[in-house]
Order: sequence, then structure tokens, then C-alpha cells
Amino acid sequence: MKDLTNSNIDRQNILNNPYALQEVQKVIGLKGVLFEGEYKFIKKQVANYFEIDERTINYYLQRNSDELSKNGYDTLSGKRLTNFKLAIRNSDVQEINFLNKTPKLGIFNFRAFLNIAMLLSNSDKAKELRSVILDVVLDTINKRTGGATKYINQRDEDFIHNLLAGKDYRKEFINALNLYVDMGKIKYITYTNKIYKSIFKEDADEYRKILRLETIEDERFTMYSEILDLISSYEAGFADELKHESEKLNRKLTSQETDILFKHFEEHRLWKPLREKARQKMASRDLCFRDALHHNLSEYIDSVSPDEFERFIGNKSMDLTKRLEQYIDALKRLKERE
Repeated sequence: MKDLTNSNIDRQNILNNPYALQEVQKVIGLKGVLFEGEYKFIKKQVANYFEIDERTINYYLQRNSDELSKNGYDTLSGKRLTNFKLAIRNSDVQEINFLNKTPKLGIFNFRAFLNIAMLLSNSDKAKELRSVILDVVLDTINKRTGGATKYINQRDEDFIHNLLAGKDYRKEFINALNLYVDMGKIKYITYTNKIYKSIFKEDADEYRKILRLETIEDERFTMYSEILDLISSYEAGFADELKHESEKLNRKLTSQETDILFKHFEEHRLWKPLREKARQKMASRDLCFRDALHHNLSEYIDSVSPDEFERFIGNKSMDLTKRLEQYIDALKRLKERE
């Protein structure tokens, strides 16, 4: 089980998942004060819930101020504080009581409340809540994907287009290797693996082991659209390089010449920002959605944004069967217009 107290990325992945937060809120049922469109909780409420002293809350607020502020902890003063006091009078939360002369007041929204729960290491109730949170998060993702997290990449609306487009670029690449490289059939897997290693630092076998793919499963069916797009760019671009170099020499290239050519090709500066982005997306998403760790990309792991959750488990996401039906329907409509 993940130790949320020690991992900012794991905490943020949970707090950025709006669907899981909705389910956790239902399970907890903690009552707050409705203010500015969401429920708020004061420090005393939070301390009482976790059965700790307010000074402990202050300690974590000071130690993790940036993280908690980013996730909804706020300090009220002036008119906003006055409005909050009015909201308290209109609520039925009896346990909230503070001096009217308070010039400033720190408040937690539900997201910040869960954030503090994931930080508290000396509260049994916080430990229990962390266990509930992890169970709910896993259950939410499984429900919204039908348990098919291995193929969560296919729920992205760009996946089908990039996969199908990639098949044409793949044909160009295979054809170029066939026409311009003087090697046996091993050249196809050799230079495919060189592309994979260049983009995400793993060959096909390493990638398949990390995602626990069966022999019959095609690894490209598990890749995110950005990865497929970059692979296509590599394959199309290197196919042209092979053609140009072979025609210049008026013969097929040796394996050594092809290796040197690929080395120069992958070192073009245009690839660097594209590779960096692809590595970050792949490493972060796979850890979050698939619980798959790409060791060679560990430095690129970051939290998954709320937009990414919307993209892969939100209302716009869709399993491959439904996506294909839409794609085929669109093609039929285009054909009927011709």
C-alpha cells in the first residue's frame, strides 16, 4: 500500500482526481459550512476530527504551506471573513465557535482537509482515512474504466487517429529498412527498439514487462497518443534519412552506417522538448493509472493534472469499442457526402 505521508506525487494524484474526491466525500460525510460554493472547515473542526491538538495542525500548516495552499487552504480576513461568519450563523454546524474579534481565520476546503489527512503521521483517524481514500481511488478508476486500466490510453479521443495514422508511417519505415539497409530481418526489431529507447529509454521487451503484457498483446495498443505520435515522427523522419543517405552512396547502408545515421538523427535538437514531454506524460500517467513504474524514467514522474483525469476517466473519455463505433459512423457520413 502506498505511503501517502511520504509521497507528494501520490497525494497530488489523489487530490487532482475530482471523481475520487466526490466518492470520498460521500463516504466520510463530514459536515462543513457552505461558503463560496463549497464546504469549508475551520482548524478546530479538523483537529477534533483527527483527535489531535490544534498546534499539530499549525505545525503541518507551517511545514507544508505551499502544498496545502495549492490544494485549498485559505486565510480569510476583512469582508470575506465577515461573510464567512454570516455563513456560520446560517449553518447547523454547532461545533464551530470562535471569537468575533478574530482578524484572520484559516479555513480548509474538502480538498485541503484530505491533504492534511494524508500528511498527518501521528493520528490513527488520519491513518484510517488514508486507507479509505486509497480504496476509493482504486475503486473509482476501476469503475470508470471497467477495470481495464492496462488500456486506459485507448479512452483518449486522440488514440484511434494516432494509432491508425501511425500504421502508414510504420509501413514507410519498414519499407525504407527493406530498401536501404543491408541487414537481415533482425533490422526491423533492432531499429524499432532504437526508436523506443531514444524516446522512453526502454526496448520493446522492457516495456512489455513493466506493463505485464501477454505475448499476443501489441504494445502500441497500450501507448498514449503522444507516444504514438512521436514514434510516427521518428519512423517517418528516419525513413527519409535512410533513403537520402542510400541514394547519395548509390547502395544499401551497412549496419554500422545505419547506426551512425540513427545516432545523428536522434541527436537533432528538435526531438529534445518532444521527448521530455513524452517521457513525463508516460511515466506519470502509468504510475498513477496503471501502478506501473518505469525505473528509467523515474526523474520524469510528476502528478497527473485534473485535465488528465478528465481526459482518461472523465465524461469525455470512452472505451475503444464505443470510440470505434463513432469513428466508423463519422467515416460513413463523410462517404455519403461525396
